[in-house]
Amino acid sequence: MRNAEAAETPTANTFAPNAFIRIDRQGRVTLVVHQVEMGQGTYTSLPMLLAEELEVDLAHVHLEYAPPDDKLYANPLIGFQVTGGSTSVRGAWEPLRRAGAAARIMLMSAAAQTWKVDAGSCRAEKGEVIHVPTGRKLNYGALVDKAATLPVPDQVTLKEPKDFKLIGTPAKRLDSHDKVNGKAQFSIDVKVPGMKIATVAACPVFGGKLAGVDEAKAKAVKGVHRVVRLDDAVAVVADHMWAAKQGLAALDIRWDEGPNAKLSTADIVQQLEAASQKPGVVARKESPAQGDMAKVMAGAAQKVEAIYQVPFLAHATMEPMNCTVHVRKDGCDVWVGTQVATRAQATAAQVTGLPTEKVRVHNHLLGGGFGRRLEVDFITQAVQIAKQVDAPVKVIWSREEDIQHDIYRPYYYDRLAAGLDGQGMPIAWSHRVTASSILARWAPPAFKDGLDADAVEGAAELPYALPNVLVDYVRQEPPGIVTGWWRGVGPTHNIFVVESFIDELAAAAHKDPVEYRRALLGKSPRARAVLDLATEKAAWGQPLPEGHGRGVSVQHAFGSYLAQVAEVAVSKEGEVRVQRVVCAVDCGMTVNPDTVKAQMEGGIIFGITAALFGEITIKDGRVEQHNFNDYRILRINEAPVVEVYLVKSTESPGGIGEPGTSAIAPAVTNAIFAATGKRVRKLPVKPDQLHSA
Repeated sequence: MRNAEAAETPTANTFAPNAFIRIDRQGRVTLVVHQVEMGQGTYTSLPMLLAEELEVDLAHVHLEYAPPDDKLYANPLIGFQVTGGSTSVRGAWEPLRRAGAAARIMLMSAAAQTWKVDAGSCRAEKGEVIHVPTGRKLNYGALVDKAATLPVPDQVTLKEPKDFKLIGTPAKRLDSHDKVNGKAQFSIDVKVPGMKIATVAACPVFGGKLAGVDEAKAKAVKGVHRVVRLDDAVAVVADHMWAAKQGLAALDIRWDEGPNAKLSTADIVQQLEAASQKPGVVARKESPAQGDMAKVMAGAAQKVEAIYQVPFLAHATMEPMNCTVHVRKDGCDVWVGTQVATRAQATAAQVTGLPTEKVRVHNHLLGGGFGRRLEVDFITQAVQIAKQVDAPVKVIWSREEDIQHDIYRPYYYDRLAAGLDGQGMPIAWSHRVTASSILARWAPPAFKDGLDADAVEGAAELPYALPNVLVDYVRQEPPGIVTGWWRGVGPTHNIFVVESFIDELAAAAHKDPVEYRRALLGKSPRARAVLDLATEKAAWGQPLPEGHGRGVSVQHAFGSYLAQVAEVAVSKEGEVRVQRVVCAVDCGMTVNPDTVKAQMEGGIIFGITAALFGEITIKDGRVEQHNFNDYRILRINEAPVVEVYLVKSTESPGGIGEPGTSAIAPAVTNAIFAATGKRVRKLPVKPDQLHSA
């Protein structure tokens, strides 16, 4: 496979039985891929699904980006063309296999008609149809003309797992070669004849506007062509990035800071705290035989209560936000890396006033997504700028602009309470989630009756058997701040909260955290199995040196089951070093085990970064963090040893892109408790909280 290109319209010389497959007379197989590659391995695992049923070598499958088209390329689990929610393999598991099987059947029928034999006497293998009795062979390319005249079968029989040749086997990443040698094209690599470069400064205060700008000094910079004013931002357009940056730095900008000029993190937390004291929209309520929750709590032998908080988080993708746009009277071209191609097309059409069909989106590899490229704010801005320039314009955000004008993971404020019986086991569980709603903005139809289902994912549905449960949600929007997806939003905070609180209950009951969980997982064998595997491989219960501890977490989210054991060392100064992570995964049937392991490793590093360092704070209406010096990520010398173990399963595939990230934080903080006796209820971990006297 080479770097994917924009999808082409099938010609008379190709066989295109569906929207995903095209085979030409040379036998070249092309997969029109509707999901995007942002490092998660999609451009290897999806071709594996197709190649398995089509009976071709994986290396012979070429990729093209699907054009924006919700009718043809909607993600069946979400409802439109989108890559997110750890759904790429889950959503494509049957459609791509069926597409490959249908094409294979048609090619075999074409061969049978050519030889005038029964189709049942033929089989397909490595891009050829073989007549078994005689050994005759025909390459797929020789059959495309006849196959194209045949009806597409309504029903196809898919392979049984025992017959898989590719699925379930480790496959080398098909996109690695071009990424290493520099041929891979990300949107920041786009070069268009006559292209100008622009960089941007948006109002530093949330909700602020542009009041005025003195352009004289910027226009004096060699290479600067013009200054573009927007409602809340200003851009400098130049021949190259350096001139644009110099021109932007030379601008004298006046901002109308608006009503949020004095906003602080403390203000937001105070609003969340006040809102959390009011009853919310019920996400889950179960009281099988115990009656009223308050009465059950009142009758408990012991009551445990806690407040947990997690901060705003930026995405800080390796490739900062960028988009190239050429607006003309008769059309608009957009070169971008996006998780939502049809939304990118729609926003460009809206800004330009052009019909949707006049907007062409050229999608590219993504230098990291994590949910940031589920947004189109940077695309909208680029089109607004390009409308005022008579040439193609590549708009690039600086890293500072990227971090200070992100669409942040929400700040969550959670109240929990549990009633325990005489043996320390839970008889009541109450969990109130208070936060902004991403769904209400991003997918309004999914925000039903005031409940954000994502905000309570990982809290409302638990792997544990609990007799009396109340989970509710209170929506509280921070002034002027837009929140969005962040590598699995609801579970990234809920798993931390739930698994930390389960650990608190185990401590209150004076029981081992693993044995306590096992007692509650009796009706969840898959969760119990990953817990047993992870703790066995981590040598749970074996002694550790002073200042060291092990912590555990279990989760069921994104259709997969995970357990992680983290081993940490805490210095007397309170510095935390994660030394080892053992991860057990049951994600159903595995397409490419190498991809699953890589995703777990990457997700764990991402999650440790957030747990130890990740925090966006607000002062005077502005984000205080600027770049990687004050928005830290885990460094290579700080990375732990990560061991990943896969559970063999015949269940349908679950997601893997986000589970590793959401499971690690509680494993780390529970390990900190084991090492220090100090409970972490607020992220990120602060050394001064753990400092030894």
